Amino acid sequence: MLQITRIKQDKLNVINGLKKKRFPEAEKEIERVLALDQQRRETQTSLDNLLAESNQMARKIGQLIKEGKSSEAEEAKTKTSDLKRQSKDLREKLSQLENQLNELLLNIPNIPHPDVPQGTDAVDNEIIYQNEVKVDLTEGALPHWELVKKYDIIDFELGNKITGAGFPVYKNKGARIQRALVNFFLDQALEAGYQEIQPPVLINQESGLGTGQLPDKEGQMYQLKEENYYLIPTAEVPVTNIYRDSIIDKKNLPIKNVAYSLCFRREAGSWGSHVRGLNRLHQFDKVEIVQIHTPENSYLGFHEMCEYVKGLLQQLELPFREVRLCGGDLGFTSTITHDMEVYAAAQDKWLEVSSVSNFETYQAHRLKLRYRTEDKKTRLLHTLNGSALALPRVLAALLENNQSEKGVKIPKVLIPYAGFEWIE
Repeated sequence: MLQITRIKQDKLNVINGLKKKRFPEAEKEIERVLALDQQRRETQTSLDNLLAESNQMARKIGQLIKEGKSSEAEEAKTKTSDLKRQSKDLREKLSQLENQLNELLLNIPNIPHPDVPQGTDAVDNEIIYQNEVKVDLTEGALPHWELVKKYDIIDFELGNKITGAGFPVYKNKGARIQRALVNFFLDQALEAGYQEIQPPVLINQESGLGTGQLPDKEGQMYQLKEENYYLIPTAEVPVTNIYRDSIIDKKNLPIKNVAYSLCFRREAGSWGSHVRGLNRLHQFDKVEIVQIHTPENSYLGFHEMCEYVKGLLQQLELPFREVRLCGGDLGFTSTITHDMEVYAAAQDKWLEVSSVSNFETYQAHRLKLRYRTEDKKTRLLHTLNGSALALPRVLAALLENNQSEKGVKIPKVLIPYAGFEWIE
């Protein structure tokens, strides 16, 4: 979440940043934060003064007793009891103000980076790179939801029978290509210096708050209400929370983790052809990369992550583009996000397969994730994450772009992992 010091020192830019992010009543909310903080500081000062007076009175009582002035000592004790009651009231008021301030800050999004363009939604996003789109489809080429039926590799109806819409069953070579993609992505990450993590797929409320899924995305997550656990929307959440309440030795930075996991998203209200087949699911597989940097190095890490994801797509021989999200399309916790989109030829659509984001100190402040500087002070770190990659839409593009009369040709880089060259 945003730091009070930043809001106070840079109020105008914070308000303008929130407006760029289409945050309603930005000025009003920031003024509420500052007013609550002022009340909190005044209450803390009053409490500190009372405690100092109580300590002084305690010393005075001891001196009066030594001097045999029992009646004056009793008067002082009465005053001390009154000071204690006042202190208790102030502590309760301070706790209430701190809780109100914290709740308000939890509901204010991160501030966009200056490079983030103005805009309302995805139409205003900025294409900053696109490789050559050259896909020769034969006449009668099928979208992936028809191809998977033709080759019996993914069964949407069976998934609907077992669970519901958005929970497909992968079969035969469909299951094997899923495993091939996961292993390829993990091996590539290990070669790039990432350390592999296998995290839980359930998180507690503290973890959701730490990375900003709560309270912003509570309605998009599946919840186990009896235990108050949530199914993860991405491995970013448990992996980043490994470092919650930590002070990292600077010599161990940057941290680079990779994790494969199932991901779960309710995607409430998603209907239409744009979510057909693998385009949007409630359960899907994803390999996630997470980096943690000092502030001065985080944008080097961000650009490295973008190039890394683009390298994966190049190896898969997929047409892709890199898109910088505008303020109105930017996620709640992100200060900058670049989406990688692949072209699915049979649909004639660009499909997002990765979002690489820098959160700067926003998550770290919630997580109390810090490092120690040379002068022994602690500073907040920067957190980053990206999909490398999300499987469903990658698979959709692979199937559609590589289909022919013979079948679907597997990209060369995946053949050693899949154990076959064609789906036919």
